[in-house]
Amino acid sequence: MERETVLRIARLARLGLTEAELERFGEQLTDILGYVESLKQVDIEGVPPFNELEETREPGRRDEVSNSPSEAGELAQAPQREGRFVVTPSPLVSKAQEIT
Repeated sequence: MERETVLRIARLARLGLTEAELERFGEQLTDILGYVESLKQVDIEGVPPFNELEETREPGRRDEVSNSPSEAGELAQAPQREGRFVVTPSPLVSKAQEIT
């Protein structure tokens, strides 16, 4: 693969590559494209398309109404609450800041 093509791909992927990485990346891309090209030679005449995933998909769970926990029941389990809200420690404050 030409160096300019490798540079363009690296630029599109926002990769900053060294000269050695550019060379290795170019070789790897050439190998990948060669492999894809070799797949074109495979005879798939008479092979049905693979679509078994759709045919054997498990049916989804039925959408049924069920009893939800009550607000009072949920709040009763909370270690700290303030009115109708559960109080939790701030994820933005470190343990050292909470102590002071």
